[in-house]
Amino acid sequence: MVSGTTHQGLNSVIILGAWTLWKNQNDCVFNKVAPSMTKALILAGEETRLWCMAGAKALASLTRLV
Repeated sequence: MVSGTTHQGLNSVIILGAWTLWKNQNDCVFNKVAPSMTKALILAGEETRLWCMAGAKALASLTRLV
């Protein structure tokens, strides 16, 4: 069992992952960009930083663990 904050952070990670995949797919479909795992991971890192700056405290607490 995980604590409430960790649970919220993991929920944020799942949503962030889906959001990153969505944005990456849209870039490939609409801008004819080749799929790139590296680009997706960079985007995920940037989005994580932005979410933490915007106040995602549970996500920020998870990122301090890694």
